[in-house]
Amino acid sequence: MTPAELSRTVLRSVRGAVEEQELSVPVPARIVVGPPPRPGCGDYASNVALQLAGPAGRPAREVAEILRKRLAGSAGIARVEIAGPGFLNFTLGDGALVALVREVLARGEEYGASSAGRAPGSTDAVAGPAANGPVANGPVPAGAREAVVAEALARIDAVAGTPGREAVGHPALVPAPYDLATLTARLGSDEACWVLLRPAAHDRVRVPERPVQRESNPRFQVQYAHARVRALLRNAGDLGLVSEPGDVWPSSTAAAGGSSSAGPAPEQAPGHGATDPSALPGPQALQALRTLLATYPSVIDVAARLRAPDRVVRHLEATAEAFFRWHDVCPPLPVGEQKPLAVHRARLALAEAAGTVLANGLRLLGISAPAHL
Repeated sequence: MTPAELSRTVLRSVRGAVEEQELSVPVPARIVVGPPPRPGCGDYASNVALQLAGPAGRPAREVAEILRKRLAGSAGIARVEIAGPGFLNFTLGDGALVALVREVLARGEEYGASSAGRAPGSTDAVAGPAANGPVANGPVPAGAREAVVAEALARIDAVAGTPGREAVGHPALVPAPYDLATLTARLGSDEACWVLLRPAAHDRVRVPERPVQRESNPRFQVQYAHARVRALLRNAGDLGLVSEPGDVWPSSTAAAGGSSSAGPAPEQAPGHGATDPSALPGPQALQALRTLLATYPSVIDVAARLRAPDRVVRHLEATAEAFFRWHDVCPPLPVGEQKPLAVHRARLALAEAAGTVLANGLRLLGISAPAHL
């Protein structure tokens, strides 16, 4: 279940409560769900009960309980809990990750595009001088930053299914300190794009002395994460290992808190008895990565609506960081004398899905997605 699907499910529960006169409120046009505020609070959270409490004239926790009862047992939702003043926390069913990975891999370059949009690699997705990165010639807006942001927004609009939205205007940007030709000559095309797109509209552009090819450079880390995925797939091919969505952390191993031939398992905190699995490094890393892959389409929509390509940049940075954290805890390939198992095929499929999101986002920004670094 994706965030969009969960949002629609919650919206149906509100509409049902109104129709059956459990609640007397206007039905909202949309309901926002997002990552929980901290680990151990499920997969997603929503403040919809707090938003409806005022119009309903009832305590938020009471509204939340009405919705919780309606949502309990919904397809794809394993558990709904009420937290704090009335937040709803959702834990998805065991098959949610498998379904997400299957969707990402099935859609490929189309993942993230609305039904009315085009994939980032489509040749007709962008009308403008720089479909594959910054250029120093051709008709462009006044400055380097304006040109690169305008081109990125054109690609984002095409994918979001809202071409022509540039007619509403572009955000007012703090100008870049150099022209595009100077930046490209100094940093290279990819780094020039990144430093111009990364800041929010009201923030100034920070230009490094030179591009740094190490993980402390966010652009390099994102490209390196994609290249790492491609390397995993090449090495898997040498082993005769084919990706297949499935359980990336066998429940019997995780429950035991021990090790398995598939790699490390969550460790139990010494001297504290049983540990909540959701508070352990492996499940936390997996949940973070799953959430970022699932929310990628909504980030594209928000970037289009707010005229903010920096939203895509920062989402890719978070995805790359989450991928490496998960990769280090759950190695996708057999280590040493281990034999390839179903769990390795499942981890490889998740890694491939992460690489798909990274590649799609990079192309959307006009930045290369290298297979080797």
